[in-house]
Amino acid sequence: MGTYRAAVSWQLSAGEDFLAGRYSRGHELGFEGGVRVPGTASPHVVGNRWSVEGAVDPEQMLVAALSSCHMLSFLHRARLAGFSVAVYADAAEGEMHEIAPDRQAVTKVTLHPTIEWVGPAPDAETLARLHHEAHEVCFIANSVKTDVVVA
Repeated sequence: MGTYRAAVSWQLSAGEDFLAGRYSRGHELGFEGGVRVPGTASPHVVGNRWSVEGAVDPEQMLVAALSSCHMLSFLHRARLAGFSVAVYADAAEGEMHEIAPDRQAVTKVTLHPTIEWVGPAPDAETLARLHHEAHEVCFIANSVKTDVVVA
């Protein structure tokens, strides 16, 4: 159906000691269309000294991808159901936990969407159904083992 590409590049800087683990985890992510984003390892994983402030880490990108995919799927489902959305915002949160000795995973992502409607808003039952349908068709949610919850 589709092929998606991303480029990742990193380079050791002068004075860094790779074998001792003393090197920046800062790198660059490139996407089709020319968008470039600074990347890093999470400071929760490597500490502030080796992560890069202002860059995104893989765990944040996973949370953002799940949130974005859910939003896009929700907007489509709401439109098909005859509802008009003016604003959709989310403050998604991911949780990392140990799943086995020396193995960690983002085991849960909680979405906290707030929605402003144009015209009538769905009742609570319909809203829950729309979120469920959005989750079911979200490509990213279908691609991961992470538990995705809408709060």
